[in-house]
Amino acid sequence: MKILFLVYHGFSPHSGISKKIHYQVKGLKENGHDTRLCYYDFSPEGHRCRYVDGNIIKDYGTGNLAAIRQRFDYDCIYDYCVREGIEFVYARCFQNANPWLISFFKKLRKAGIHALTEIPTYPYDQEFQHFELKIRLELKIDQLFRKKLYQQMDALVTFSDAERIFGQRTIRISNGVDFDSIPLHNCQLSIVNSQLNLIGVAEVHDWHGFDRVMTGIGEYYKNGGQYDIFFHVVGGVHPSRMTNVFMPIINKYGLHEKIIFHGQLFGDALTDVFNQCQFAIGSLGRHRSGITVIKTLKNREYATRGIPFIYSEQDSDFDHQPYVMKAPADESPIDIQRILDFMDNFQMKPEDIRRTVEHLTWKIQMQRVIDAVFQ
Repeated sequence: MKILFLVYHGFSPHSGISKKIHYQVKGLKENGHDTRLCYYDFSPEGHRCRYVDGNIIKDYGTGNLAAIRQRFDYDCIYDYCVREGIEFVYARCFQNANPWLISFFKKLRKAGIHALTEIPTYPYDQEFQHFELKIRLELKIDQLFRKKLYQQMDALVTFSDAERIFGQRTIRISNGVDFDSIPLHNCQLSIVNSQLNLIGVAEVHDWHGFDRVMTGIGEYYKNGGQYDIFFHVVGGVHPSRMTNVFMPIINKYGLHEKIIFHGQLFGDALTDVFNQCQFAIGSLGRHRSGITVIKTLKNREYATRGIPFIYSEQDSDFDHQPYVMKAPADESPIDIQRILDFMDNFQMKPEDIRRTVEHLTWKIQMQRVIDAVFQ
């Protein structure tokens, strides 16, 4: 089958989202599908362009007019689909529903081309409440048109348990993993020399709840804790979050040497930090954005590496696994002593943890989508 995987932005080597998209495309190809990746980015000359697999299908030029045109002009994608005999368009939601996008998918439908959209996080409205005004206004436009947009689809893909989203039926899958890209954890999963190293990897937002970990470490020492606890934060942190959320906690408890901000890392540099750590931090604040059930990519990446971890949402793939700790979905500090007790009795090896997610490869998850649409 000929498939066009459609995203409305470009890619970054540091971005987990970018990596996920490429792994999904790889999974479709591993199932024998002719899959092309369509995206929007800047050319080396600074032109705004629409690409398919590195080839420009539309050059919008430069300046404000080009920026506007790329938001409304999808004819180049439609023409490409018809010309190349594309049978199925898999789009990734960018909270960008508008009349022009509705028209594009309506034309695909009339041409007999199947289409669906993946909703990476649902519900997502509350995630935008602290964003800048421009982004919140864009969300308002999305809210006006998204139900009509998704009427043009065969279905929506979700990582939640929702059977219908915005009036459309859903295909419920898990976030997947790519075993070729994630090395096995190379660290003894036990506390050595009274030292525990925690790691949290994310482009840090409110819903990650890393402040709960920092406060938990502070409370652990306040109550007489004797172990050396370090929290390695890997990923971008917005300056306002650092100033208004993290630094007050660090200053209050004197944690300047205990919280280590590594910034964005990938490849060997990321693996090196992982291999210093015995326990990982998943999302601890999904309740802040109104989410109860979600199958996050990060949980699956931690398990693929083979490191135990903690999170607070509901995730049926992991809720009862012996290498997982569940935190309450509230604002309480994370109980560090509870993690220490958990690790004192932990017996699994990284390869044992990794084996439990062999069924969560992107090849299997993406074929589930194809089967749900075409069978």
